[in-house]
Amino acid sequence: MTSQKNAARVILIDDHPAVRQGMRMLLDTRNHQVIAEAGSCSEALELLDKEKYDVAMLDLSLHERSGLELLPELEKRVIAAVVYTMHEEPSIIDRAFREGALGYVTKREEPEILLDAIDTVMQGKRYISPYSAKALQEKNSESQNLEDSLSDRERQIFDLVGKGISNAEIAEELNISPRTVETHLTRMVSKLEFENRRELRKYAICLAAQE
Repeated sequence: MTSQKNAARVILIDDHPAVRQGMRMLLDTRNHQVIAEAGSCSEALELLDKEKYDVAMLDLSLHERSGLELLPELEKRVIAAVVYTMHEEPSIIDRAFREGALGYVTKREEPEILLDAIDTVMQGKRYISPYSAKALQEKNSESQNLEDSLSDRERQIFDLVGKGISNAEIAEELNISPRTVETHLTRMVSKLEFENRRELRKYAICLAAQE
């Protein structure tokens, strides 16, 4: 059990009252004190400067705006943000940490994981829950497998495709002909087992967005 000395002053930011109630009961088992609750970004912003908080438990799927937009505001006020969400996409996890989150926990985790996250961020350390870490590991493994299967030239073209530029622009960038670009794309479609170049392009852009 957390001592009173190490107990966190918490603001809960989630648009589901039942979820907030459950979180409040869970946090109470370690003597953490819920100081305020908010159901939206605008409501949270009104509350942030009214009290002193150590930790913010933040959902990302709020009504009028994404919770990601709150992360810089929390970081600016030196409030340790623990994202508690259903989202397990690597791109969202990466962005949350870039925007200032200190912890990331999915709603599939056991309750103890959420409590461990609070204890960890209270020490100023980053916390990544097991499901979140697995998602990031799978993304890294996928990227490594991709690099292993493509030639150096194909990898160059793939990276440029991920930037959303046209075949003609890729050809100019690499000083090769557009036909050569098309040949490499056809080979990559076969190697990576896509149905067509359009699917390859969508995948390249999606992967680039996660980096």
